[in-house]
Amino acid sequence: MVPLRPVSSRLRWTLGVAFFVLFVAIWSLVTFGGAVSPTFLADPLTMLHEGVLLFTEYNFSLDIGMTVMRVLAGFLLAAIIGVPLGILMGAYKLVEAFFEPFVSFCRYLPASAFIPLLILWAGIGEMQKILVIFIGSFFQIVLMVAVTVGTARRDLVEAAYTLGCSSRSIVRRVLIPGAAPDIAELLRLVLGWAWTYVIVAELIGSSSGIGHMIVDSQALLNTGQIIFGIIVIGCIGLLSDFLFKAANRRLFAWSALR
Repeated sequence: MVPLRPVSSRLRWTLGVAFFVLFVAIWSLVTFGGAVSPTFLADPLTMLHEGVLLFTEYNFSLDIGMTVMRVLAGFLLAAIIGVPLGILMGAYKLVEAFFEPFVSFCRYLPASAFIPLLILWAGIGEMQKILVIFIGSFFQIVLMVAVTVGTARRDLVEAAYTLGCSSRSIVRRVLIPGAAPDIAELLRLVLGWAWTYVIVAELIGSSSGIGHMIVDSQALLNTGQIIFGIIVIGCIGLLSDFLFKAANRRLFAWSALR
């Protein structure tokens, strides 16, 4: 146990799996042992049984597909607009001075607070849910990208000016390549937040999605389905996280040498 000492990939996987095994063991102990009523917490076997019923009788795969589509649509929209704006704010202090107070203000506003207004403006269709994710992700992306670009190494910028680069070339050849790995990493983090926003959006005025299924299960006191839905969200999020990490390592392999 030495601070910051890296561990092998095999040991990391072993410890990670061990935690899940311990978690399931404790869960089984308190549910099968009768310490907690099934009304409040279903046991693992009941949860798996309810999960099978969701796929075989309630077309749960459609709910998963709708939720994934909403997350990707809202997140990609926020990234497409937010990343360029964040780069401009980080590179040009005049742009930052103009946008930063408003972006910082909006960053603290909970996306869920906009749901009543978005229902009035966009109805209860797909646009309303996508906009919730957009609002929850956009301002975070803008500010984090701006900070990342703005902390570029000054010696590289001065060296580029010495070599005759223009201001536009500094942004294109120095600031963006230098910040790209960190921008990709922060997008991976914001994608995780987007999953929390979509579930909140689906809890109100939705007829499909994982959040909708969880609300219906809560009305029926079916904790097995609720837990299964939560686990599915975690599994999809974990898979997307691994894919994002793999893509980042492939696109920015040189950043590991920094």
